[in-house]
Amino acid sequence: MVLTPSTMLSLGSPAPDFQLPDVVSGDTVTLGSFANKQALLVMFICRHCPFVVHVQEELARLGSDYGTRNVGIVAISSNDADAYPDDSPANLKAMAEELGFAFPYCYDESQEVARAYQAACTPDFYLFGGQRELVYRGQLDGSRPGNNEPVTGKDLREAMDAVLSGSAVSEVQMPSIGCNIKWKAA
Repeated sequence: MVLTPSTMLSLGSPAPDFQLPDVVSGDTVTLGSFANKQALLVMFICRHCPFVVHVQEELARLGSDYGTRNVGIVAISSNDADAYPDDSPANLKAMAEELGFAFPYCYDESQEVARAYQAACTPDFYLFGGQRELVYRGQLDGSRPGNNEPVTGKDLREAMDAVLSGSAVSEVQMPSIGCNIKWKAA
């Protein structure tokens, strides 16, 4: 495990388009799938990373709390499933079903989507406003495995609430920390 911070893509960046299979339904999910939503949360996660395991129940709560509130949510795993079989589409599907994810969980086999978003770690969070401009990137909250802080989703929830209320999202944002994305060998 390599401790890796998020890259902190520039605020205001446009959401890169994507076209990925949902590991649960088999449906193709695109950026346009969320065109009618006031906000879009894109999460880069995986099954095996201890940082994701630490927050996975909160991720499921985010889906149930915001999925009905005009926020599109999509999770993407871009890890090399050949080298990390826990992150295979079948295991991602099992994870989504076990946790009751109320959002699509997509597999980025080519890793092109992770590169387009400049995703660096799992978990890595990107929140886009109504025009699909980046308004938040960074940590879920201050909790990390072993630091004894509760997992609340505070930072990300505050950003989503601000977008939904039409308020400005604070530009004071802390990078997410997690395992590096498991890139395929060149």
